[in-house]
Amino acid sequence: MEIKIFNNEKEIGEAAGSFYVDYINANPACVLGFATGASPVPTYEYIAESYKQGKVSLKNISTFNLDEYCDLPKDHKNSYFTFMCENLFSKTDINMDNVDFLDGNADPDEESARYAEAIKAKGGIDIQLLGIGRNGHIAFNEPGEEFTDEAWKVTLTQSTIDANSIYFDDVPMPHYALTMGIGSIMRSKKIIMIATGSSKAQAVRDMIKGPVTPMCPASILQQHPDVTVYLDTAAAALL
Repeated sequence: MEIKIFNNEKEIGEAAGSFYVDYINANPACVLGFATGASPVPTYEYIAESYKQGKVSLKNISTFNLDEYCDLPKDHKNSYFTFMCENLFSKTDINMDNVDFLDGNADPDEESARYAEAIKAKGGIDIQLLGIGRNGHIAFNEPGEEFTDEAWKVTLTQSTIDANSIYFDDVPMPHYALTMGIGSIMRSKKIIMIATGSSKAQAVRDMIKGPVTPMCPASILQQHPDVTVYLDTAAAALL
């Protein structure tokens, strides 16, 4: 596990974004796993700006995302599909036919099998981007009794519902989501983790220095052969 520490989110966005631009240029048909939330936004901004400047093209890449809400239209303003469109896809030349998303309105078991087969058909995910929750969760895989495998339907925690309900002013906040399982994440060839802020410091320490346990889902990354962790100084404070 390689640890890189930066002063702030902007520096992380530039470093991680530069890595992605170089990787895509060297591997124009690569398969990328993307994440939502605040952590990856500066990285997406860097990639989009690089495209605008003619430094990279995303037209031949394929993408998969970690999760999507259940019981919410795909084009709703708070869907994760919309998030990716607004923060990256609409700002580049990506071919939307090569964008695959979990369908939160499909049968969970059938959708999990479809997603696993779609990833396999593309040859697997080359780079999976992750954030980390304050309790060590990755994607929507919360602390539990065992590590998950393929995509599955998860009941959102009350803290997640409380935190996100303010954004749902037209429909009720979903209580469920489909999320990529730990096993599927671990089968990615490379993993990039981004964590910023003092609120993530304990989770980062547990992920890197604590025991491998499903009570800190991110700790499983200790067993992956190729992980790079991008931290700001606040998130790295307890290392």
